[in-house]
Amino acid sequence: MSERLYHLPNPPHWHRPHHGEPRWPVTFVAVLVIVLQYLLPNSLSLKSQPYISLLEAILALALFIINPGRISKHKRERWILGVGLTGVMTLSNIASAVRLIQSLIHGTVNNANDLLSFGGSIWLTNIVVFALWYWEFDRGGPGARAQALDPYPDFLFPQMSSPEYAPADWAPSFFDYLYVSFTNASAFSPTDVLPVSRWAKMLMMIQSATSLITVGLVIARAVNILK
Repeated sequence: MSERLYHLPNPPHWHRPHHGEPRWPVTFVAVLVIVLQYLLPNSLSLKSQPYISLLEAILALALFIINPGRISKHKRERWILGVGLTGVMTLSNIASAVRLIQSLIHGTVNNANDLLSFGGSIWLTNIVVFALWYWEFDRGGPGARAQALDPYPDFLFPQMSSPEYAPADWAPSFFDYLYVSFTNASAFSPTDVLPVSRWAKMLMMIQSATSLITVGLVIARAVNILK
C-alpha cells in the first residue's frame, strides 16, 4: 500500500517523508499526567490508582527506552504500546471526572480552592490525553507520518492549505496536536485546525462535551460556595 501511495501523481506538498519528531515532549507530558492523577485525593480516583499510576509509568518508560530519539518509522508494536498508555490514562481520567461530577451534584465538595484545583487538574489531564489520541491516530501516527504512508489527513492544519506560510520542511509535531486539544477544550469547537475524518470529529465532539460539562459544573459550584 505504501509503495502505491508514494507513486500517486501530484501528491500534496505536505505528503512527503521527513526525519520524524523527538519522543521527549510526549514523555514529558505523560509524566505530567501520571503525577496529576497520582496526586488526586482518594475521593476523586479509583482505589487502585497507585497501581494504575505505576502501570502508566512502566509503559511510558518502556516507550522511551524503545525509542528515546526521533520517531522516524512506523512500528506497529510501539504504536500499540503508545495507544495502550493513552487508553489507561483516559480511563483513569474518566473515572476521576465522573467522581468529580458526582461530588458536585451531591454537594460534597465545600472548599472552592480544592474544587478549582482538582477540577483544573482533571481538565488539564483531559487536554493532554486527547492531544495524545490526536497525535497517535492522525494519518496512522507519528511514525507513519514521518514515512508519509497515508495521503489522507485526519486534521487539516493551516500549513497544509496555505504552504506559503510555513517552511518547506514543515510537519505537525506533538505541540500542534496539544494546541488543537487546548483550543477545542477552551472554545468547545475547532478553531484554525479542522477535523476531516469521522473519528477526528467524534473525538473532538466528545472532548468538547466533556470539557463543557466539567468546566461548567466546577465554575457553577465554586461560585455558589464563594457566595
